[in-house]
Amino acid sequence: MTRSEKELEHRLKTDFTFFLTVIWKYLNLPQPTQLQKDIALYLQTGPKRKIIMGFRGVAKSWITSAYVLWRLYKNPQVKVLVVSASKERSDSFSTFTKRLIDEIPFLNHLKPGRDQRDSKIAFDVGPATPDHSPSVKSVGITGQLTGSRADIIVADDIEVLNNSATQTARDKLAELVKEFDAILKPLKSSEITFLGTPQTEMSIYNTLVEERGYKVRVWTALYPEPSAFDKWKGNLAPLIQDKVLKDANLIGCSTEPRRFSDSDLAERRMSYGKAGFALQFMLDTSLSDADKYPLKLSDLMVMSLDLKRAPVNLAWCNAADKVLEVPTLGLSGDRFYAPMWTDKEMAEYTGSVMFIDPSGRGADETGYAIVKFLHGYLFLVDAGGFREGYSPSTLQKLSGLAQLHKVNHIIVEDNFGDGMFIELLKPYLRKVHPCQVEGKRAHGQKELRIIDTLEPVLMQHRLIVDKGLIEKDYRECEGDYSYSLFYQMSRITHDRGALKHDDRLEAVYGAVAYWVEQMALDAKVEAEKHRDELWAIEEAKFIEGCLGVGNNILSWCA
Repeated sequence: MTRSEKELEHRLKTDFTFFLTVIWKYLNLPQPTQLQKDIALYLQTGPKRKIIMGFRGVAKSWITSAYVLWRLYKNPQVKVLVVSASKERSDSFSTFTKRLIDEIPFLNHLKPGRDQRDSKIAFDVGPATPDHSPSVKSVGITGQLTGSRADIIVADDIEVLNNSATQTARDKLAELVKEFDAILKPLKSSEITFLGTPQTEMSIYNTLVEERGYKVRVWTALYPEPSAFDKWKGNLAPLIQDKVLKDANLIGCSTEPRRFSDSDLAERRMSYGKAGFALQFMLDTSLSDADKYPLKLSDLMVMSLDLKRAPVNLAWCNAADKVLEVPTLGLSGDRFYAPMWTDKEMAEYTGSVMFIDPSGRGADETGYAIVKFLHGYLFLVDAGGFREGYSPSTLQKLSGLAQLHKVNHIIVEDNFGDGMFIELLKPYLRKVHPCQVEGKRAHGQKELRIIDTLEPVLMQHRLIVDKGLIEKDYRECEGDYSYSLFYQMSRITHDRGALKHDDRLEAVYGAVAYWVEQMALDAKVEAEKHRDELWAIEEAKFIEGCLGVGNNILSWCA
């Protein structure tokens, strides 16, 4: 080996950033960006328990795959375990790593030998001595972790929406992650690296930092204002901070302009909504502002509702023994509660209204909500959405729901259709359930309208939700919870465009707004009035039965 070759090998083994640049060249990729090199440097020099929190598309998985190769190139006896939310994801990581060994000449000596493991699930590198553990093994987070041993654990996007949307799911994920400590070998060189993009404001990555001693570094998609640095609690990459402090013109611009233009990120922001973009591209999980999310699921009362009748009075509580075991898409600690007490006496609803928020074909839904009224309380008996626009199927289903719930009045938001949706709906209604239908135009910022209407109702605990609706809403939206009513309710903020989808929540707002004038009636007074009326009737019946006279008691006394 010549001197220059020795110098090259030495640099490859001691400088991961250089190693990454060489790998990228062999793959015919552009040179790593400054931000990607910064991630690579943190992988090499960061603490043993670290979290790489980068926005979607920054190539953190590819960089870390190259890092795994670098560690094996330096020491072929290293054992690596790759864990992802799904088995397919972790297999893709190990497959890419194995492909690099096959295609890059100076790594060919790491190819598995004849008698070694050689699959995408588990493979050995050529110089590795025999061992129970393969050089690289991939597994899903819910797979068989027990029994594995590793020097390096790479947790690549173990948090996805499906395994972190509810508190129960987050608790389960947190317990699974604890297994890593049993897997990791007790060596100075051992390390655990999480690669992730937070899926919820209560991300497991926050728990790892706050409770388990992990260090996190954050690379955002846009340069933030210096006044916002505190959101990341000192974890924002120094590279990004320093650039903003030196040049204020960078604020709001892409941190990766070579790969993501400002206009591209603006489009993504429109697609994800402000809250979604803040999580997935700005890695902002802060909940420092208590008023940021004003609608709390815990302010609702949840119970199984009858189609025709409801209790004449109820009492709200948030006691631990009243927590309901239903899927909860709220923020951390926000749960559904059953009423503390419900009156045994029932009465028929005094009205039933349906609000429809139409949409054309596309990603948005035609949202609907049905809210019934009794004694100052509002009962949300059904809500949902259809993605077929103005199709006959949608119109037929809406008419059937109006019939089922004996709706008296249907209100259709009519901002863009000039009454077209109403005219399409009327023939279907005439067949099954003729009732009053009217259009209503909305004015002002949508988010403010929704919050200003719903927040007082929730804070007074006047909105009661059918338990079955919560379960139905969760089932219908599994896979993309941004369509869920209760996800939307708990994530709406005062910011314009806060939600990716808001159709179901807007329908609930419209139905509740219809009854707002009635909300001035005190539920307790109305319940007492109802009892007085029933008592007067019973008293008259008793006197009639005893004395054999009619209902005109005053004339009898005279």
